[in-house]
Amino acid sequence: MGPRGQDDEQDGQRVTEQEDGPRVVSDEEDRRRQAAAGDESPAPSAPASPASGTTRSPSPTTPSPCGAASSGGDERVAAVRRVGALGRLSRGRARLTLTAALLAVALTGGAIALGAERVPASAPVSAGAVDPGVLSGGDLDAGVTALQTHLRAQPKDAGGWATLGLAYVEQARTKGDPSRYPRAEQALRRSLSLAPESDQALAGRAALAAARHDFEDALSFADAALRRNPYSERALSSRIDALVELGRYADAAEAARTADARRPGVPVFTRYAYVHELRGDVTTARRVLEQALSAAGSPGDTAYVATQLGQLAWNQGDYKSALSFYARALAADDGYLPALEGRARARAANGDRAGAVTDMETVVARSPLPGPLVELGELYEARGGAGDRARARRQYALVDAWTALARANGVNADLDTALAAADHGDRRAALRAARAEWARRHTVHTADALAWALHVDGRDAEALPYARRATATGYRSAAFRYHRGVIELATGHRAAGRAWLASALELNPGFSPLGAARAREALEGAE
Repeated sequence: MGPRGQDDEQDGQRVTEQEDGPRVVSDEEDRRRQAAAGDESPAPSAPASPASGTTRSPSPTTPSPCGAASSGGDERVAAVRRVGALGRLSRGRARLTLTAALLAVALTGGAIALGAERVPASAPVSAGAVDPGVLSGGDLDAGVTALQTHLRAQPKDAGGWATLGLAYVEQARTKGDPSRYPRAEQALRRSLSLAPESDQALAGRAALAAARHDFEDALSFADAALRRNPYSERALSSRIDALVELGRYADAAEAARTADARRPGVPVFTRYAYVHELRGDVTTARRVLEQALSAAGSPGDTAYVATQLGQLAWNQGDYKSALSFYARALAADDGYLPALEGRARARAANGDRAGAVTDMETVVARSPLPGPLVELGELYEARGGAGDRARARRQYALVDAWTALARANGVNADLDTALAAADHGDRRAALRAARAEWARRHTVHTADALAWALHVDGRDAEALPYARRATATGYRSAAFRYHRGVIELATGHRAAGRAWLASALELNPGFSPLGAARAREALEGAE
């Protein structure tokens, strides 16, 4: 019954039938700050050994919750903290939440609930979104505090520790605060020390590894969890994510079919759709997402799936539909940042630059991640008002600050570095980062990043095979087409270059505040 492909319409019927600001501090200072804020997590016991089959063992000494950075990064980290401070002013009202079911189960020492199972290992690249399971029942920060209080009283509750670890992962993602990842690792390792066979904790380790962009470990932990519980929705979803992010698209498609057969639901359907989108099958991706939206049973589900549909529509240049889907997502959850970010991009592409800037400033104030920071900087540059160039430079500098903090807390940030630095930073750093990322995984996104970094560094002949590889699966990305067009022109393939540039602008004429204008200039210059 689950969706299987574009030619099998009745297979898709399964969908409708199923239902704050980081900074570098010492351990002691961090403990004092947490205690003063009522956010002191219980001290974990000695870490458990990782599950068999993992590719890398965690360090026996867990890093401090906020990590460490070199002295050269202090100013940049302080810049991120300033952005985060703006976000803390509004987070009291932010609806970034745990499900009531998750807390009810965690506080009684039981296994993880269905809602908690919907936290993703890694948000699909196309959506930049967060799964809805932690967005539908109460304040996320309040939920973490309640779990911490419970675990001080019941320190041997393995399920509670696993749930806390996953909540920290979600905090890190929703707040753009990688300092939460070491805390997540502490909590999940504590859970495994109490219950070494816990599929819940192993699936949590998969989610954490994916959030840190360690997709080999994410796959190993997901497989370990599935050996213990083949029906773990979180592990099934994490396995799809890891295979996608490793560029193993055929295996990811098979994993999606397996997950659909075992645990059909919103997390699996959205991943299934993305696997098809990566292969250029937008029709199936849209159909599955629309069916998932019609079956959404909570505001969190609605916000999540509607945002995915908005992103899919935006990728195809359908800004009216994109704005409609983002409006539906924000009607379900007016604090859902991925929908606000998507709306900003759609507004910019549709000519509403003022609305786009307002939306993106809100996103960056609450979650200063590289993608929104670069987008806001480019919006400032495109606006070109007094002081806008300086404003743009500050956004690009904050990407460096976030990257330094992310690396200090165990996150592989090379892809973020390569994409931002190629256009707005150190081209040599961009190339180093892109090469490092390509050495780890061969995806369409890493191929595109390496191609563009090589082009910016003047190595177009070397860039061309990667640009062609990025577009080989049929993934409909205007940015990829723009990059390939520029590189084809630079290597003397004028007809191909013009064709790819025209294709980029035909597909999504507002794909980037600056890139779209540059694509038009390049196309006009090639006539």
